[in-house]
Amino acid sequence: MSVEAQAQKQIIIDEIKEKLEKAQSAVVIDYIGITVAEADAMRKKLREANVDYTVYKNTLVKRAIEGTKYEELAQVLDGPSAFALSYEDATAPARVIDEVMKDYKKMSFKAGVVEGVYYDAEGIEAIAAIPGRDQLIAKFMGSVQSPVSKLVRTFQAIADAKAE
Repeated sequence: MSVEAQAQKQIIIDEIKEKLEKAQSAVVIDYIGITVAEADAMRKKLREANVDYTVYKNTLVKRAIEGTKYEELAQVLDGPSAFALSYEDATAPARVIDEVMKDYKKMSFKAGVVEGVYYDAEGIEAIAAIPGRDQLIAKFMGSVQSPVSKLVRTFQAIADAKAE
């Protein structure tokens, strides 16, 4: 192998390491069976969720994850593998890809690391079912707002009763 080819591979390995250091989560999927149009639509959905989706050679990823919290992913890196990384919402890659898999009935999870914890395919499927951050905040606000609204209505009813 030429020195130039080796240098190019090292640049890619360094890029992978840099992305993983910043990521809250990394999900590995088997993307076989999707068409170019489906892949483009999936990439658009992932971009909208601020998820970085890339296909790398497994050998380069294996070298990049040595000695990191992502090292356990090496056991699933055979065959076609795509990587979805999130820097903001740890559950976003699993959630968005799960939606796409339901739409296309193709692809499958291989494994992932979410906030430093390794999950097999079943674990990633469970994480995909967790609502997004915005949905959780909305649910929380709704649950907080409901008792306050009841209290306000009760006070208003008391005030109205005294006014009569």
